Amino acid sequence: MHTISILGRIRLEPATNPLPLFSSRLSCGFPSPAEDLVEEMSSLDDIAVTNPPATYLVRSGGDSMIDAGIWPDDVIVVDRSKKAVNRSIVVAIHEGEFVCKRLVIAGEVVLLCPENPSYAPIVISDKEALIVWGVCTFNLHRLCPV
Repeated sequence: MHTISILGRIRLEPATNPLPLFSSRLSCGFPSPAEDLVEEMSSLDDIAVTNPPATYLVRSGGDSMIDAGIWPDDVIVVDRSKKAVNRSIVVAIHEGEFVCKRLVIAGEVVLLCPENPSYAPIVISDKEALIVWGVCTFNLHRLCPV
């Protein structure tokens, strides 16, 4: 199971030191000189948050979503105002627990699917009882150890 813990809502405080933002795409192949293409961004909220009052941060637990790039202890940005559609990654309540899964709708069949072949999909027998708490919009994933 891929459970999560709610960290809280996004804080609405202006950043004191704007972060530099390169206006060109980063090359992951050959190097590209881009130092002259720097603009300012006041915070990561400028990128990851479209509706602050409805946006929460949650911490991932478990490994059922690793093939979607969500690892244990990642911080996921969840927007409760977005409508979940087929193939959305959602935070849902299943059997009284918050879970992070991919919502799959195929006709009358509704599934909460893991992104790890070691886990089975959760079949939602009563789709009216399914509570989608929010739609996952961004994942803050640590690339190097602290």
